[in-house]
Amino acid sequence: MQETRHQFHESLKDLERQTLGGLDMVIQQLDRALESVSCQDLELAGMVIACDDSIDGRYLEIHQGVLSLLARQAPVAGDLRIVAALLHIIRCVERMGDQCVNIAKLVQLSGYQARKDKDILDAIERMGQLAREQAEQAKDAFATRDIALARHLVGLDGEINRLNREIMNRAVEVGDDLEVREWAMFMILVARCLERIAGNTIDVAEQTVYVVTGLFREFAGESQLA
Repeated sequence: MQETRHQFHESLKDLERQTLGGLDMVIQQLDRALESVSCQDLELAGMVIACDDSIDGRYLEIHQGVLSLLARQAPVAGDLRIVAALLHIIRCVERMGDQCVNIAKLVQLSGYQARKDKDILDAIERMGQLAREQAEQAKDAFATRDIALARHLVGLDGEINRLNREIMNRAVEVGDDLEVREWAMFMILVARCLERIAGNTIDVAEQTVYVVTGLFREFAGESQLA
């Protein structure tokens, strides 16, 4: 019985490593997507779209791994919370990967010769940096079970929400040139994708608190006040 429990915990730890590794995959995809926006690189955007299969594959691996684990032994107490959290986190990973793909598709739609506005691009770049930082911190917070670090993400998310509104306002003011306005509308959608990526990192942070305390509490209200 003791050996069986040891094997169970080792398998659970491996599933956790694979799940958190999915966040590393998202960060890599996000870096590529942001570069494709900055450089209007359609080839790189196509690479982001093609590489999404690897994130989808990781999603399926975790689900199958969890089912296999549950078939061998039923988790209790803290182990059960970890299993539930991993299923939730890998779903967030899959959603963040989809948002990176959406950004890449918007780059393709905007075309090679899209006109640019520096203020909008600067704000998008900053949003991307913050979203990347949140993904890294969410991973570290869960790996170390650090509640304080998990809650720190709320402040970063508030800044992303502010930048999202700033981009929308700037897009309205960008001018009467129809090509510029069309590009600005695409950038509003890119900003929305980044906002959703950041939102999913908050979900991951919430799972950290749940695993440690056994209580689930949404951070959404705190983020809006930040």
